Amino acid sequence: MVSRVIPVDPFDLVLFGATGDLAQRKILPALYHRFEVGQMPEQARIIASARSDMESHAFREHVRSGLRDKPEVKAEILDRFLERLEYVAVDALGETGWNCLREMLRPDVVRAFYLSVGPGLFPEIAQRLHDHGLATPDSRIVVEKPFGHDLESAKALNEGLRRCFEERQIYRIDHYLGKETVQNLMALRFANSLFEPLWNASHIDHVQITVAETVGVEGREAYYDRAGAMRDMVQNHLMQLLCLTAMEPPSKFVPNAVRDEKVKVIEALEPVEPGDIARGQYRPEKGGDGYLDHVGNPDSRTESFVALKVHVANWRWAGVPFYLRTGKRLRARESEIVVVFRDPPHTIFPNVGHLHGNVLVIRLQPDEGITLSTTIKDPGPGGFRLADVALDMSFAEALGGNVRAQDAYERLVMDVIRGDQTLFMRGDEVEAAWAWVDPIVHAWEDSRDRPSPYDPGSSGPEEALMLMHRDGRRWRQIGG
Repeated sequence: MVSRVIPVDPFDLVLFGATGDLAQRKILPALYHRFEVGQMPEQARIIASARSDMESHAFREHVRSGLRDKPEVKAEILDRFLERLEYVAVDALGETGWNCLREMLRPDVVRAFYLSVGPGLFPEIAQRLHDHGLATPDSRIVVEKPFGHDLESAKALNEGLRRCFEERQIYRIDHYLGKETVQNLMALRFANSLFEPLWNASHIDHVQITVAETVGVEGREAYYDRAGAMRDMVQNHLMQLLCLTAMEPPSKFVPNAVRDEKVKVIEALEPVEPGDIARGQYRPEKGGDGYLDHVGNPDSRTESFVALKVHVANWRWAGVPFYLRTGKRLRARESEIVVVFRDPPHTIFPNVGHLHGNVLVIRLQPDEGITLSTTIKDPGPGGFRLADVALDMSFAEALGGNVRAQDAYERLVMDVIRGDQTLFMRGDEVEAAWAWVDPIVHAWEDSRDRPSPYDPGSSGPEEALMLMHRDGRRWRQIGG
């Protein structure tokens, strides 16, 4: 199968924070790959911006040095891509460079502003784009997470952006929504008559959502110790996966219809009971450092792991628990959604014992794909034996072994140019998520309890295992 590439219209993309890590590691490589396959037109331009004084040719060489050693990058295409790049020094908190930037923008193409900067600069840059006449009625502005630290700060950021841009122009990016498997979750549910009739409390026992990382907090110590796993991962990434798993079918596959249903899921979440949460901090490795060493704060009560039992209070999901977990320094790097169907109500086969329900595993990383466990007869004579067999589809194999895995940013940046907000968070969605998360975080801060220690390379603290064991269930093994 060959993926179809549909070119976008010519555009001017202004990339603020262009010399930063995210721009160099994710955004610019994503744009190169879209140019390589012909989706980014020759008439497109990328105008890089940062505080540093730099000539355009120097910036191009800086980008070249970061891309040329990648095995998939072709030298002749890289040369043509770099010709699309310009650079202008702009002071986000002052007046320097804005007039020069305005003169570089074309009036007859799509205009997008990508803020690859800290959230504290979002309102400042938005205001200057407005005041200097750079923001046209059809301009788009893209902002990265973290979108706020709590409900109050998220509202303030929303208000700052909405003073200068309409909601239809604001693209709040969560790269998890750009993953092929996340989008396939919607196709799996709403384009297959097999699953949707079973996607409810009558047939599903529970759902597990796991985002596990093997890395620690090195390189992000200051930010992470202020945020923790709840703010850094649950409020956005896991919440988005929960919404897409639990949402009702939208009337149409259009941005606001999809986002309306996601908001309804968040608003239907019941408050989490204290006993339905487990928190953890990774211990020092043998001969190495632990979380407290990495953040340089021996009194830190910030969690590097969190697991929760969540209920969606509506008719579809009444009585079905959603178990969420995420953490650093775990056994494997893995993101997946596991839908566990109810056990067959009756066993007709002699000497077989209890039959287990089917399990649908939607893998987001590292090997994107879908697995459905089924029960079949074990081949061979000599009695009737049953065996569990997985129907396994890896997207890389199903779509052709030579297809390069597309990074989420490639899809999302092109969606910005198209003007498609389906995979971006709306302002009320962000605020609803914070409204649910804030009471949990505030309760932790008031209690002053320490997170439970856990060993690096494990599945997290013992309390997380007990969260399911007491319900007669088990987590799917990380890395299994």
